[in-house]
Amino acid sequence: MFPSPGRLTAPGTFELHSIFKPHFRPAIRFPVLIKKAAEFSISEWQLSQHCEDGRLRFVFVFVCLSLATMGHAESEQLPDAPQSSNSFLAANASDSGGYSSSANLTGASESAYSSSPGQASQSTQDTNRDDPQRQPSSNAPLDANGNPIPLNRRQPQRILGFMPNFRTVSGGATPHPPGWKYNFTVATRQATDYSSFIFLGITSLTAEGMDSHAALGKGIDGFYAYTWRGFLDKTDNTYLSAWLLPSILREDTRYYALGAGHRIVVRSLYVISRQSVARTYGGRQTANIAALGGKVLTQVISRYYYPPSADTFGALATKFGYSVMRDVGFSSIREFYPDVAAHYIRKHREKAARLAAAAAASTP
Repeated sequence: MFPSPGRLTAPGTFELHSIFKPHFRPAIRFPVLIKKAAEFSISEWQLSQHCEDGRLRFVFVFVCLSLATMGHAESEQLPDAPQSSNSFLAANASDSGGYSSSANLTGASESAYSSSPGQASQSTQDTNRDDPQRQPSSNAPLDANGNPIPLNRRQPQRILGFMPNFRTVSGGATPHPPGWKYNFTVATRQATDYSSFIFLGITSLTAEGMDSHAALGKGIDGFYAYTWRGFLDKTDNTYLSAWLLPSILREDTRYYALGAGHRIVVRSLYVISRQSVARTYGGRQTANIAALGGKVLTQVISRYYYPPSADTFGALATKFGYSVMRDVGFSSIREFYPDVAAHYIRKHREKAARLAAAAAASTP
């Protein structure tokens, strides 16, 4: 069970107390601001009916745990994802074709590999480090030094063949430089991808079945009401977080995978920290204002087309928290999927080699 972040002292009144016990402090060094906020007592916080069912409490605890994890990551000096050298960037700045893009806008994927082990074994033979004589294939993504990126650090454009992964950069790859036009193109591609409508249909069916907003109704009419509102939520968030705000603030909000070579705990902390940490166009780490601001603005805009029951602070905070958790979950998949894919591809190659050796041995 989650620890209670507070207690009800009177009808409609909530008193906040610190959920961080003293024995947590040696392991998590909080910034001064977070420590003061956790110890601050609010005596007059009016709660809506939505808070009483525990959803707001759950979101509050999740945010506090995220801040705690970020504090621990800061004390551990969490590493940044591999970056390309400035000299390599400068050498290719005049030719956009020289960049290994996180989303190849021409349609051909430079960094993608097939989810099928049989196909991947042919397109990624250069990643077999046991044979240094292998030559890189023409489709193999290269790092800043011109070397092929290992298979367990490559990011496909589609995970499992259908999940869009256009805004992820392979470890050590030189990404396409961000900008107004590029950001808009990638955001449009992600917002209109066929898989987005599949997930939209699933979430709309779930919301209609759970009767999340009774005012929207049930049946076909209710499904339609949930679907077009969900489409607006998804599209607003994509364009705000991936195009408009990043272009104005000059923030690169793409996911730079940390990749193999680090402990699972460190990589997990890195995934969570990316919700509040992004990069500038110059490659420095900065606060991820664009992504978080896009989520907040999406909830503000949604007040104009959702029923009044979804217009309370509790309902909006719950939707914001779920949005953050979805991003953390998908970023976790993006971070660890190359390791899983490389493992099964390697097993497939070993099996194919054993079968080939057995067939050769049985041939007279």
